[in-house]
Amino acid sequence: MGTSHAIHEVHPAASGISRGAAHPAHPVHPTRAPGWRATLLGAPRRAGLALMAALALGLVLTGCASVGDESTAARVDTAPLIHDELFPPSRDVIDPAQVMAMSPKMREFLRARLPNAGSGTLMTETRDMRHMLLDALYTRGELQLEYDAETTRTAAEAFDAKAGNCLSLAMMTAVFAREAGMPIMFRQIYDEEQWSRVGDLQVVSGHVNIALGRRKSDFRVIGNDEPSLVVDFLPGAQIARQRAMPLEERTIVAMYFNNRAAELMAQAQLDRAYWYARAAWLHEPRLLAALNTLGVIYRRHGDTALAERAFRAVLAREPANVQAMANLAQALRLQGQLAEAEQLETRLAQIQPYPPFKFFDLGVAAMKAGEYAQARDLFAKEIARSAYYHEFHFWMALANVGLGKWDVVREELAKAEEYSVTQPQRRLYAAKLESLKARMERTSTKLR
Repeated sequence: MGTSHAIHEVHPAASGISRGAAHPAHPVHPTRAPGWRATLLGAPRRAGLALMAALALGLVLTGCASVGDESTAARVDTAPLIHDELFPPSRDVIDPAQVMAMSPKMREFLRARLPNAGSGTLMTETRDMRHMLLDALYTRGELQLEYDAETTRTAAEAFDAKAGNCLSLAMMTAVFAREAGMPIMFRQIYDEEQWSRVGDLQVVSGHVNIALGRRKSDFRVIGNDEPSLVVDFLPGAQIARQRAMPLEERTIVAMYFNNRAAELMAQAQLDRAYWYARAAWLHEPRLLAALNTLGVIYRRHGDTALAERAFRAVLAREPANVQAMANLAQALRLQGQLAEAEQLETRLAQIQPYPPFKFFDLGVAAMKAGEYAQARDLFAKEIARSAYYHEFHFWMALANVGLGKWDVVREELAKAEEYSVTQPQRRLYAAKLESLKARMERTSTKLR
């Protein structure tokens, strides 16, 4: 998982409204992250700046309220939604100050690659210090970071592992930029949500990137008011067309904690997940995704009444939050409150007539029935609204195996590998692709 996620539990369909089948998840097959992409905000894109980095935001970005002053967060009463007595004490060190802290190794790397980065002296080099930093981090032959969404890491952990998801890479880039004296701004991107499924959890991942400003000490031509340099880690990101909202660093840190909570919950480590979700909610009460995560943890812990309270608190602030609405409907059904649950499900169907994975689940059912053409068409509908989810392309490849469309199979497997978000997934897809290529070569040889 990648940035900050919104979680929705998958249960068998109730009252005719399907919110996703309850079958076990299929093996995950991650994709390769293309490089990172940078562009000047408000300026024409430069063809030579094709730097990209794949992004997979972790749990829930949805629910992050607009940026305000800290007093707004302080007025939110979090006490009724926190119940430490239900969980054993945490052994994890959960410290907001460590999430974006610079390690000695990071500082040593920066000094070696950019000797003048930490100085306040006037820079007269014609090359932009921001590009020098990005080259040091992401260019082959240098640190050469890789995209890996399996675990959300702190900035220092991403540096040590030379890998991270979009949130981790954005945080690490920000730490280096700040140390070099560059102004930074985290940006939440609208209309960039990506659904994925882990077991019986549906996760919607949002998207963030980072904008780097020039240092005050850098040489500039008089009258040159150059815009910020936006660095994005999402494959195929159309930066110039993005609609973005600035994010405070405290929100980014809370997103990190929320991601870790979701990742641990997916691993059935519920006690540990609670403390990370708690940290996210207390650190930034405006991040409603964290409160939604807390509610899912309570429900899985058997505290359904507390889960209901958490989901209602989200909806009190965001009445159309589909994740909290779906989760509340499920919590109400578990408590026998069927009439209100059905009302919520009806409203949910109006807001979201075709829920995430609806076409995918129908496509899998068609595959089992041997209806490969129908399955292909259903997978195409899912891909049309979520083009970068690797599993959709993998199943599209399988459907075309049934249809004997081997060129399409190869194309879809290549996309599945490209869009995968963890290294094990990449290796699995790459192996399947190589096996297919070998099979096609043998077939071609026989035909000759």
